[in-house]
Amino acid sequence: MANLLPQLRSHDGDMRPMSSFDMLQRQIDRIFDEFTSGWRSPDLLSESSFGMMPSIDVHEADGRVMVAAELPGVDEKDVDISVADQAVTISGEKKSVLDDKKGDRYRSERTYGKFSRTITLPFDIDPDKVEARFDKGVLTLSIPRPAEAAMKMRKIPIKH
Repeated sequence: MANLLPQLRSHDGDMRPMSSFDMLQRQIDRIFDEFTSGWRSPDLLSESSFGMMPSIDVHEADGRVMVAAELPGVDEKDVDISVADQAVTISGEKKSVLDDKKGDRYRSERTYGKFSRTITLPFDIDPDKVEARFDKGVLTLSIPRPAEAAMKMRKIPIKH
């Protein structure tokens, strides 16, 4: 009589029948994978480890720090930018475009809600000199580095 249970490869490479526990574990893994698909892993070092976290790029060019934040599906009017000392904060809300009162929802993988992301720089930011542009779901900030905040490099001798 043939074994009708699904087969599972063991650590040593041999095939063995899948136990009820193995089948349950696979189902739990599949459900968890479907539930979390599309979620971005939160940055554990940021202030906001839950909810939406816009991905950012930060680089310096021509004496300006450039910050680009991906905000797909966010309306420009729902974005706020604030500056306090050495930090610039991008916050806002991505609103759902679906009307939950109409029809049945079969699956929803898109993330909606409020978000906030703070970027700290090694100098005080002059809010009057920060420039912001929003194009195709990308917010770009141009922040001038003050002349007095130029990076100073000093060689440190190694003592013997």
